[in-house]
Amino acid sequence: MSVNIAMIGVGAISGIYLQNITGLFKEINLIGVCDLIRERAESAKAKWNVPKIYDTMYDAFADPEVDIVLNLTRPYEHYGVTKAALLAGKHVYSEKPLAADWDEGRELVALAEEKGLMLGGAPDTFMGAGIQTCRKLIDEGVIGDVIGSAAFMICHGHETWHPDPEFYYKRGGGPMMDMGPYYITALLNLVGGVKAVSGVTKTSFPTRTITSQPHYGEVVTVDVPTYVTGTLLYDNGAVGTIFTTFDVYYPNQARLEIYGTKGTLFVPDPNGFGGPISMFKDGKTEDVPLAFPHYAENSRALGLADMAKALETGRFCRTDYHQTQHVLEILTAFEKSSDAGKILPITTKYERKPPMKVNPENGVLD
Repeated sequence: MSVNIAMIGVGAISGIYLQNITGLFKEINLIGVCDLIRERAESAKAKWNVPKIYDTMYDAFADPEVDIVLNLTRPYEHYGVTKAALLAGKHVYSEKPLAADWDEGRELVALAEEKGLMLGGAPDTFMGAGIQTCRKLIDEGVIGDVIGSAAFMICHGHETWHPDPEFYYKRGGGPMMDMGPYYITALLNLVGGVKAVSGVTKTSFPTRTITSQPHYGEVVTVDVPTYVTGTLLYDNGAVGTIFTTFDVYYPNQARLEIYGTKGTLFVPDPNGFGGPISMFKDGKTEDVPLAFPHYAENSRALGLADMAKALETGRFCRTDYHQTQHVLEILTAFEKSSDAGKILPITTKYERKPPMKVNPENGVLD
């Protein structure tokens, strides 16, 4: 089998997608690319031997050879691109988040359901060897019943290193909308759905000065909360905390932990696919080896390949909108809770999809 993909947006994240679609995943085929800056599309075509360049995204949507549109545009553009692709009758896999706000996300899901189309997206890091090993340990009861979780993403923003950091401080950006999807998606797959949240948020710095090229010296007005704290009440009664910020100086990657009645699991960075994993149990901490032979390296497009497999076989899709919509509602609820000064219920329901299975052939999904 081979499912044809059209890539819309050839920015910073596209490189690893291009590498993995053309070199790792054997059941998807990139047939065309499109970007507002045509030179980016031309560079991708030349480097990765992509057959087509589309002048506009609408040309891609009109191409009868395209099965799935891969939306790699900026967060605030996800809604417009995904909606246009769905209206054209195409299945869509989008980078995170599903949309820049809750109302947009609901509209996209309703449109996909109305048209009978698949809609899903990133992050797919939870499908990697690291998070899947943690899920296996939890499902096997190694740390007992899960009673809580804690997640921390701490840094001082992207303006010192990213080539185009402004969108991180605009609608659809901020630490929770940018990095929160990795943490929330991992937590959902490890613990389960969420039924209520509370949050307190603020913006510590009203402006940011870019010190990276090519926008060195430009000043960005910050339009979103950059210090976000939240509490999660899971369906199973467990309680979690999450903290994401672009305001704090911090020396290393912060932590993600799952607390059980028999021990604590130290989960690897959910922005990656591998380890390390460790566990504190019976008074001692020990490293845990990965239980899966594949997808420990940067395997972005793994979720896209999973969607393609679901499209071809009719099986479940691990990255479908039931997950991305639930994540979006949680992400956006923290600021709403902070503004309202109260706990907010989560209206969408979520059930974990089956875990990954070991397929002997790397790049071929179960």
